[in-house]
Amino acid sequence: MEHKRNRIAKNMVAYFRDFLWKYSEIDPTNRHNSAHPMDIDGVPSFNLQQADDETVSTVSINEITTRHFIRLRDSALDFVGRKVTGAVITVPPVFSDTQNEALVATAKAAELEVLRIIHEPMAAVFVYTARQTPRGQGVDKNILVADLGGTRCDAALKLNEVLLDHFSKEFIKKQKVDPGNERSLAKLRLEADGTKRTLSLGTSPTISIESLADGYDFHSTVNRLRYKLSAKKVFAQIVPLVENVVKTAELDPLDISEVILSGGTSHTPKIASHIAALPPDPVPVNAPETLTTVLNLSELSAHGAAIQASLIAEFDKEDIEQSTLSVVTVAPHLSHPIGVIIGEDNSFRAMLEAQTATPAWRIAQFDVQSGGDVIVRICGVNGEKAEDDSEEEGEDDEEEEEEECNRVLKVHKVIAEAAIKGAKKSGKVEVTIKVGLNLDLNVAVRVVGTQIGVRGEVKPDAGSAQ
Repeated sequence: MEHKRNRIAKNMVAYFRDFLWKYSEIDPTNRHNSAHPMDIDGVPSFNLQQADDETVSTVSINEITTRHFIRLRDSALDFVGRKVTGAVITVPPVFSDTQNEALVATAKAAELEVLRIIHEPMAAVFVYTARQTPRGQGVDKNILVADLGGTRCDAALKLNEVLLDHFSKEFIKKQKVDPGNERSLAKLRLEADGTKRTLSLGTSPTISIESLADGYDFHSTVNRLRYKLSAKKVFAQIVPLVENVVKTAELDPLDISEVILSGGTSHTPKIASHIAALPPDPVPVNAPETLTTVLNLSELSAHGAAIQASLIAEFDKEDIEQSTLSVVTVAPHLSHPIGVIIGEDNSFRAMLEAQTATPAWRIAQFDVQSGGDVIVRICGVNGEKAEDDSEEEGEDDEEEEEEECNRVLKVHKVIAEAAIKGAKKSGKVEVTIKVGLNLDLNVAVRVVGTQIGVRGEVKPDAGSAQ
């Protein structure tokens, strides 16, 4: 598809999904290499040359989207050998309800029933959670999904331009000819995009272009080190983008448990290591650079949609619609972590992390450090970065110590206390916390292996954010 877009740009519609019921809000900067939209009666449309008689006709965005669905439907028919009537569609999180409705209408025109629409980051999460072992399932995590599309991401376009500039300068140096015409640039863009993908697997890909300019052929190689140095500034721009996403979610880099890279640009070397360095403590990053068993990042959204479709395909349309109503999908969330402080050891052990949806239920066992009576305090806490109280060192210091970031948990509120009598040293205390839909709290504490235990209920305060 990319080579067609480069060579017949004026008759190729790119990024058409963004134009569904939108026009003036679309930034046309990244669409210079494709057909340009026009506003006709408030509907984005394109002037396209028809293949049969070479006449130019105006095609609306709705018709283009329907054509795309028909092509996908026919491809699925050829692959599975039977007619496809339903689909699960992935969309960006910024898609509005109006755009979703327009998408459903265009799919219906292609004789496809939309079973459900899911966000692309969630589709990527579906893929990796489906691969988890039973031991890894049910663990509370804050997962950061960085969707860096192969052509939709600004960084992707800049990385292509870095390689295009490198190859152009090398060709000028060899042949003393500037490959600046439209035809030559189209060929270079195609090779730059392919080279970017190849660099994720190899260290020195080779490109070969016949008759690049003035009849001269072009053959060249670029190693991974040269690419990293040339694109250093572009890589540095990706980290602030990710930091802004974390900040917008009202989280801290310390809260990130795992990172999932998605989209064609995620294959690019060095991106994974830059993002992995964002949290102070190393976190797993699912990318080709860090894992040899990683999936095709360009297909994560489609893979996640297929998983979702396999789960709901046997249900009736009405049941699916009922399960996606706001009363089912929208739930209260905890604003602070909830956990326990046991005995004289004032260290806090989180059992329910912040942003956990309710109702929720957690069970954990803790060691008893000393025998006798044990006090168990159920607490809500605030987390913040530890401030560095050390004095600034002089400019003459030869080496600077690496900055360390730690999270300090401060007790926001003691929710409940329970006293356990007769606990044995080196024994275990089991704590069960249940948070209801109305944020009511049920707590049970018992000594493991005995009948000793207490339980109680805490009603939420009026207007409590907890």
